[in-house]
Amino acid sequence: MVTARKARIARPGKKTGATRSAAKSPAAKSSGAPKAQAPAVKVTPPTVPASATKAKPDKPKRPKLVRDSFTIPKAEYAVLQELKQRAAKLGRPAKKSEVLRAGVNALAAMGDSAFVATLATVPAIKTGRPSQA
Repeated sequence: MVTARKARIARPGKKTGATRSAAKSPAAKSSGAPKAQAPAVKVTPPTVPASATKAKPDKPKRPKLVRDSFTIPKAEYAVLQELKQRAAKLGRPAKKSEVLRAGVNALAAMGDSAFVATLATVPAIKTGRPSQA
């Protein structure tokens, strides 16, 4: 004859007070087939020296760029276009900003007297936006 208590334990999926207390007792843990437990060893990754982690060479930092606008006569703007075409014919296509930067570098490399003489050949223009004429 099965008692009501044993019937509750025998039903799968239903936990009762008897099964909970049996699971908590140390005798319930030690009874039955022995379970294989993983060792409680803390595994740490191997340490790598800091010099070995920097296998990639550091990239040089890009210079900060500045946007600017300026007024230029049409004749000098046409010269910029001609210089761009000349560079393309010579096998080195260049952007307008590259031509301007090359000009700045050429002016910086000049001596004082040559620089002043070159500045004298450039007429001063009225600054600001051109009129809508």
